[in-house]
Formats: sequence, C-alpha cells, structure tokens
Amino acid sequence: MRYALVVENDPTCDVRLLGGWLEDAGLELRILRPYKGDPVPGELEAAALIVLGGGQHAYPDSQGHRDADWLPALDALLRAAVAARVPTLGLGLGSQLLAQALGGRVAPAASPVIGPRLLSRRDAAEYDPLFAAAPMALDVVLSRHDEIISLPPGATLLAASPYGAIEAFRVGTHAWGMQFHIECDTAMLDRWVSLSGLDPTAAARAVTVLDDVAETWRPVAERFATLALGRFGTGTPLPLLEG
Repeated sequence: MRYALVVENDPTCDVRLLGGWLEDAGLELRILRPYKGDPVPGELEAAALIVLGGGQHAYPDSQGHRDADWLPALDALLRAAVAARVPTLGLGLGSQLLAQALGGRVAPAASPVIGPRLLSRRDAAEYDPLFAAAPMALDVVLSRHDEIISLPPGATLLAASPYGAIEAFRVGTHAWGMQFHIECDTAMLDRWVSLSGLDPTAAARAVTVLDDVAETWRPVAERFATLALGRFGTGTPLPLLEG
C-alpha cells in the first residue's frame, strides 16, 4: 500500500480527524515525530507528504536561529516534494513552512487568534484538484500566532479571510498550504486553549462548528488521498494541473 509521510512537529498537533479520513480513503500513514528524535529524511520515498502544525516559528530569530533543529531539513524536504510533484499538504505551521521554504514570507500576526472562522473560496479554487470539492464558504478553526504575509512566486491563492488574510494556497501543481486547522477535535481544541492563555470560550465556540468543518473538509481530504494513490480513473474525476 502506498503511504503518506506525516510530520508531527508538536505533540499537541497530531493528525487526528484528518488521519481517519485519509485512512478511510485507502491511504496508509506513517508518522514522523522529530521532537522525539525521528530524523527528517533527506529523500522522500512516500507517495505524499503532510506537515502538521506546532508552536514553532517558520522563520529564524534575529540571530538566525530556528526554534527546532529539524526545521532546515524539513524545509529542504518540502522543496524536494514540490519539485518532484509529490502530493503535499501543510496545515498551520506546516503551511507557513511550505510558503517560506519556497520564497514566501511569514511574520508575527497582529494578535494571536484561536476559534472558528468562515473563509471565502477564491475563483481559482473552482479549477483546483482539491478545492473544487469545497463550498464557497469554508468553515475552519484558526489557531496561530504567526501568519503568511506573502506567497511564494507563482503560488495560487485559494481561500482568504473576509479582511483579505491569506488562508489557503497551492504552489506548483501538487502542494497545498492551509493556515487553518481541519484535523482538530474537541480534546485538541481544549488543549490549545489551555496552552494559549486566550479566551477559554474560544474552544466552546469552535466545537460548535466541528461538524461543519468535517462536512467541508472530508471530501477535500479524500481527493488528496485519491491524488496520492494515483486513482484518477475511478470515482469522482480528479482534474490535474499542468505546469
């Protein structure tokens, strides 16, 4: 069975619900936990790459130091995956690492945010292999202290907040970044809120949209699995992009 390599950067950000959707769609998952000492490979042998969130920063500090010693290797792995057109998905921090590794820019957010949001799908999403399955209004959960402020050269914006913040994009033909979270459940949300020190009612508000989040994003996850497994000729047609 072909598998996806899942990089878990933080024990509070595991693959959770997204993992179940992908496995139900036939994609095996192999979890890499570099914070426990698992080395980030120099070459990608998996059929897909998924990079999850975490409390680290995508960018170095003023002295050029990174939050975690594995992040430079992960940057290189993301660049290699994009160059080889390996289906790649970054969530939260993972999306920021993807953007910055390819020439985008990530910076501290004006204020930390956690809770449910309704985003808008951009016109380009209609022709995207994953986002064509998503509705125009997108239920998501945000939890971040940084944000992408510029996309890599040639990237396509797929979703934004009502005030124009970058929320989802595609770079190349097979790599997607989502600054929001589709994988979380109630227990994960409770832990994020307790660690953040933010308004404790944020978790309660986010829980109310989890069913809507699943309804919106499970089909997108299934299309990602279809892409990784190479099953273009079965089920729902999956458009592929050129270039």
